[in-house]
Amino acid sequence: MSVGVEFDFARWIAARRGAMEQQAREGAAYAFTGERRFRRTLNAARPVTMALEATTRLWRDVARTELLGTAVKVTDQQYPRVFEAAKVAGNALRVRVPVIFAAPSSSLKVKVLGTEDAPHLIVNLELAEKLDDTELVAAIAHELAHIQNGHILYTTALHYLNTSAAFFVRWVIQPAIMTLQAWSRRAEITCDRASLLAVRDLDKTLHSIVRLELGLDKGSAFNAEEYLRALPDVKKGIGRYAELFRSHPYVPKRVQALRLFAGSALYAHVSGEDPTGKPTLADVDKQVSELISVF
Repeated sequence: MSVGVEFDFARWIAARRGAMEQQAREGAAYAFTGERRFRRTLNAARPVTMALEATTRLWRDVARTELLGTAVKVTDQQYPRVFEAAKVAGNALRVRVPVIFAAPSSSLKVKVLGTEDAPHLIVNLELAEKLDDTELVAAIAHELAHIQNGHILYTTALHYLNTSAAFFVRWVIQPAIMTLQAWSRRAEITCDRASLLAVRDLDKTLHSIVRLELGLDKGSAFNAEEYLRALPDVKKGIGRYAELFRSHPYVPKRVQALRLFAGSALYAHVSGEDPTGKPTLADVDKQVSELISVF
C-alpha cells in the first residue's frame, strides 16, 4: 500500500510541476524577467526538487495544522480591515484571494504559504495595525503576487527549510536554501511591482516595504533619498556578500528597483499616463539586474 501512495504522490508532484512550469513561462506582464529566467532553472536542481516534495508532505501532514492552530479566519465580520485590504488587492491584480488567517505569531508578518492549489494568506495582526489602509493593501498585494506568478511551493519550501530543517534530508538543506534565496531576491522585485500596481502610489508602497522590512511603527518618517544614498555602501566592500544569505535584497536596492519600474512605459500605460519616451520593461529589467547583482 505504501508503494501505491508514493506512486500517487510522485504523479501529483509531476502534475503540479507541469502547471508550475507553464505558469513560469507565462508569468504576469509586470514580472521581473530575471526572476522568471531563474525560476525555470529551479526544477533542474535536485536539492530544490527534493525540498519541494518534502515541503508538500510536511505542509499536508503537519505544518498547516500547527501554523493555523492559533490563527483565526479573517472574514468581513472578523478583522474586516484586513479582509477589505485583501479584497482591494485581489481586485487590482485580478487574483483570487485565498483563505486569510490572522495570526498572533511574530515569526510571520504577511505571507502566503501552502500549495499551488491551496494557498493560505497569513497576516500578523500586530503588524497590520502599524500599516495604514493603503500600505496594508500594498503588503497583501505583494503576497498575492506570489500566487499570481507561481511562487507558492518555492516560498513555502524556503520558509520551512529555514524553520523546520530537521524534517529535511541533511545534504539537501544548505544547497536548497542558497538556491531558493537567490531566486527569492529576484522574486521580491516582481512582487514589489505588484504592490505598486495595486495601490498606484509609489511613496505609500515604499513605506509599506520599509515598515515590513525594518519594523517601523505607523507614522515613522521614511526618506527614500536617504536610503538611496546608502546604496553605494551595499554594492561595495565585503559586506555586500552577506546578501548571498538573504531572501530579500537590501532595502535601498528594492527602493531603487521599484522607482525604476515606476518610471517605465508599462507602469505609465497601466496608470493611464503617456508612455511616450519612457523606458520599456526590458530596458528597466536590465538596469534592475545590474542593481540587484551581489557581485
